Amino acid sequence: MKTNTRLFLLTLLLGLASCAGTPGSSASGGNKPYPLKVCLVTGNDLNSMGGPVSTVYNGQEIKFCCKPCLKKFEANPSKYLAKLQ
Repeated sequence: MKTNTRLFLLTLLLGLASCAGTPGSSASGGNKPYPLKVCLVTGNDLNSMGGPVSTVYNGQEIKFCCKPCLKKFEANPSKYLAKLQ
């Protein structure tokens, strides 16, 4: 096999592996999916700032309209998690 073909196959395999995500990065793997269509912090549409930002907190996927909202959530999760009840 040519070196270029091997390199291509290795790159392809690594790319497919990265699509699986890292632990805690998505709702897969038994985590509960995010039930809202709006940001947990602001109530804005998830796409209002270019695309949602997500995290997993205690097995629950959480989505935000932007990175600053993620930081606000991390400062006081219980305040925002009450909105999911």
